[in-house]
Amino acid sequence: MISGSCLCGEVQYTVEGKFDHFFLCHCRHCQKDTGSAHAANLFSHGGQLTWRKGESLVTSFTLEGSRHCKSFCSRCGSALPSLQLEGELLVVPAGSVDEPLQQRPNAHLFTRSRASWDADLEQLQAFETLPG
Repeated sequence: MISGSCLCGEVQYTVEGKFDHFFLCHCRHCQKDTGSAHAANLFSHGGQLTWRKGESLVTSFTLEGSRHCKSFCSRCGSALPSLQLEGELLVVPAGSVDEPLQQRPNAHLFTRSRASWDADLEQLQAFETLPG
């Protein structure tokens, strides 16, 4: 079982079951809704989502004409789990999980849309905190 929450802490959830996949998606939809180079999502066909707190604050958006769906906290905007494909697929944003994930990503998706600045990032200078 894993637990997760939003940034403001008003929404909390647990997921029981295993994740089938952990994908980093570089499609333009995921870039737009994360504001970053890619989305990092866990996928489960049998996982059980339980909202522990704040379910009424969860808002969902599905992009018209697509299967692209995002759930988020209506207070702080943090990405949250969503049930998709008529409840058959649970999608959990990896960044919303509260404990360290043991599972590593399986693959990058939609790399043809990869952001031009998302290459060789391991070569950049790194800081453990905000630089002075």
